[in-house]
Amino acid sequence: MHGRSSCWLTACRRRKWLGASDCDDASYENGRSGSWTEDFVVSKMHLEAGGPRVFPPVVATQLVKLACELPEDEGRSLSTWTCAELARMLIRDHVVDTISASSVQRILASEKLKPWRVHHWLSSKVPRDEQFREIVHNICDLYTRPLGTHERVLSLDEKTSLQPRTRTSRNRPAQPSNKPVVVEHEYVRKGALNLFAAFDTRTGRVVGILRRRKRQIEFIELLEVIERTTPASVTLIHVLCDNLSIHGGKLAQGWLAAHPRFRMHFTPVHCSWMNQVEQWFSILQRKRLKAPNFADLADLEAKILAFIDEWNEIAHPFNWTPKSFEKVLNSVDDPWRRRPHWSDVIKAPAFRTAA
Repeated sequence: MHGRSSCWLTACRRRKWLGASDCDDASYENGRSGSWTEDFVVSKMHLEAGGPRVFPPVVATQLVKLACELPEDEGRSLSTWTCAELARMLIRDHVVDTISASSVQRILASEKLKPWRVHHWLSSKVPRDEQFREIVHNICDLYTRPLGTHERVLSLDEKTSLQPRTRTSRNRPAQPSNKPVVVEHEYVRKGALNLFAAFDTRTGRVVGILRRRKRQIEFIELLEVIERTTPASVTLIHVLCDNLSIHGGKLAQGWLAAHPRFRMHFTPVHCSWMNQVEQWFSILQRKRLKAPNFADLADLEAKILAFIDEWNEIAHPFNWTPKSFEKVLNSVDDPWRRRPHWSDVIKAPAFRTAA
């Protein structure tokens, strides 16, 4: 059983928040006591002695139960809990007269509970069926199998809304005494560009163009660059991209029909992260766009193209293995990861039982 009920029961059973180091009494060895009354007495003794405060199990149980609820369900306008807010709730509900955020953190840590963390998951409304498996296996095959001399695999996507952000003064370089690069806060908007890029999954080399608009026309321009720069001995060019409409529109389909050596592959819905060019985009963001200060759009385009040239001098592929894709498929098979809601799991405990 999972969810709030199991959190509450687990807290009742374990009582790990009362450490052996918090008291000298042998009855508290390994964090256990004979009764809650003794806990209160020992807590008072420790406070008088200047030691850490020891809270009775009922406080920790209520805290864990509260942390396993969403703040909105408790009438609070918060996205997630913090230790300070949980402490405030315990005091408001008269569970304890006073408790610090650090004490809350210590109790939650004993239960391996971090309600301020957020993990995104995909609802069961999005199909993860045999077709999904076939697509994932196909991408795995493109990335990991040895290619023939007649093949090339390119990962293609767009990085949009790249702005020059012209500052009112030049960036200042780092200085000794731990002084970082200084960037003027104010900047002038001068439009934006879209980067169309293709990452070669075997060499790591990148082909890219920058355009003001993002349409099928610009997408075809990149395909034409790939067509011109790919040797004639390569008779099969695999292109992996997401399901954006410009990648499969009528103009794009017409161009692809006239260039039969191109074969399109598409990532599953909500899985654009499987596209390796996204990994390269993160490198571009960190190394060239972290502190943007370009004179205008022309300067921005020239600097990004220069970065691509510099990257291609030391280009390397990304090491994706079949194990990476096995993890994806295993998570799909895990009912707990694709649960619709914790309450449904409680109603159907056959999904997974607590250890």
